[in-house]
Amino acid sequence: MADKAATAAATASEGKAESGEAAPAAKPQSVKIADAQRQFLVIETVGAPQATDSLALPGRVTFRPQAQAAVGATTAGRVVAVLVQGGQVVKAGTPMVTIESADASAARATLDQATTRLGVAESYFKRQVEMVEKGVGLEFERHEAEARLKEARAELGRARGAVDLIGAGQGIQVTVRAPVNGVVMAIRTSVGAGVAPGGDPLVELGDPGQLQLVAQVAESDLSRIGVGQEADVEIPALSLRVAARVESFSPRVDPESRRMQVYLAMGSRPAALRSGMLAQISLRVKSEEGVSVPASAVLIKEGKRRVVYLAREDGGFESREVKTGRNQDGKVVILQGLVAGEKVVVRGALLLDTQAELLL
Repeated sequence: MADKAATAAATASEGKAESGEAAPAAKPQSVKIADAQRQFLVIETVGAPQATDSLALPGRVTFRPQAQAAVGATTAGRVVAVLVQGGQVVKAGTPMVTIESADASAARATLDQATTRLGVAESYFKRQVEMVEKGVGLEFERHEAEARLKEARAELGRARGAVDLIGAGQGIQVTVRAPVNGVVMAIRTSVGAGVAPGGDPLVELGDPGQLQLVAQVAESDLSRIGVGQEADVEIPALSLRVAARVESFSPRVDPESRRMQVYLAMGSRPAALRSGMLAQISLRVKSEEGVSVPASAVLIKEGKRRVVYLAREDGGFESREVKTGRNQDGKVVILQGLVAGEKVVVRGALLLDTQAELLL
């Protein structure tokens, strides 16, 4: 008789399905456990969603692009003296490296020759002008002298430009000077090294007054960040905190780390701050819609479903499928499936899940 009743019930259910009539929704299954097992459970009440959130980002202190200068060789030659040290504060015009160069000697000799030829051309042109004014000179000779004078001036300009490009010095020596005020960040050459224009820099300078912060942001968090957002920054090496704000973004996401650089301006710059120091950045952002629970409350089922267990008023527990969002600092945002005020098992959910499996 029992078999016939079960068959009839199944047939009736199939008939409703074929006719389009929906079967009644199944009630959530209640899981019961022994009182001795309850000591292994921790239950928390879901709080109301927060309006703002904190996004923790790794970062570092770095120079602004315009605050760095890579000083290279102005002529081919060999380094005979390095006049600065790493960390030294220099002003614009400070001698940094001395180079011996045959090209420099040749350029200066050319300048001396061009200066002499210009003097001769000026004297010759002046004499021709005076002779024409006295009526004893020829006009075409004056024009010819004027053309020679223009050519001599142009030659002197080219020679002076070549020497100015090479830099200050005497004879075969060239002194490379600091183009701006700054701190010597690195020395890339040594005595005896061969150098040439367009090669590796000799000295790298940085302006300590133009430092910024660079944070690494996961691409999944980019939609939550905007220019002007404020941040609290901790510099562990100095045991201090400074305020900062988002200033700009990098134009690309790194294809391997899936992170993008965000640049922040500091409200104040401590005197001991140095480029390269690590920073811990806490960026104030708008919170995702939804409530959050400890990550230990969420179980992953079948590789993709997310489930939590709720405490019922009758003393039992029921599972509920939820949709999760961002996971940070041990908390998971629940976008769908939970509301504030419900009681969630945040520790021991796996024990309940095992008990639920036995009831299936």
